[in-house]
Amino acid sequence: MSNKSDASKNMAKLGDFMCFAVYSTNLAYSRVYKPVLEKLGLTYPQYVTIICLWEEDNQTVKGLSEKLFLEPSTMTPMLKRLETMGYVRRERDSEDERSVLVSLTDMGRELREKAFAYREVTAKASGLKPEEFRVLQKAIVNLRTNLINASHQNIAAGDKN
Repeated sequence: MSNKSDASKNMAKLGDFMCFAVYSTNLAYSRVYKPVLEKLGLTYPQYVTIICLWEEDNQTVKGLSEKLFLEPSTMTPMLKRLETMGYVRRERDSEDERSVLVSLTDMGRELREKAFAYREVTAKASGLKPEEFRVLQKAIVNLRTNLINASHQNIAAGDKN
């Protein structure tokens, strides 16, 4: 009986897994963001798409999907909804008919001021000092980059077998 007890003490618990820490933090983050996004009338993927277009307007669907880590097939219906809402415009690229360019409308640009006012909500909810927040954000981006690189290496290694 003591062996079983000792073994269970040494087993990793859910809270010990980095993947669960990231997953559950994402859920908690979403709960904080939810009222903000509801006020804006946007989903989180729509919100980050608009932010991406504020940074660089007139991007291809492919380019947006790569920056947002979303499949183009996921982007298309979302962009259609944003277009219906009046925030973006989609047009075929005159130089490459296969590409669709996405640009902000005046209404999409005006949303920026309203949306940026809410940025402090999540920073404050984190309970972190501004410098701690920046350090953590950089560490998470580094983790994401490393995981993406590792997944590409695993895929490449799998192809050789």
